[in-house]
Amino acid sequence: LIFYFMIIRPQQKRAKEREKMLSNMQKGDKVITSGGLHGTIAGLDEKTVLLQVGDNIKMKFEKSAIASISASKEGT
Repeated sequence: LIFYFMIIRPQQKRAKEREKMLSNMQKGDKVITSGGLHGTIAGLDEKTVLLQVGDNIKMKFEKSAIASISASKEGT
């Protein structure tokens, strides 16, 4: 029982928070990938994210490669 509250429950909570973050991403959000690449979301579909990482440079990543959202779009 102690093991559940010390290990399993916090892990489940982090997984839910991550799933919520990934499902709430939208075009214009600034994100950081698990590899440390910073970019702005230029497009989304069910499993992939198109990131603009520089002028006229776009790269496609799996949604699971997004580690965090560093900031939302300007003005929101």
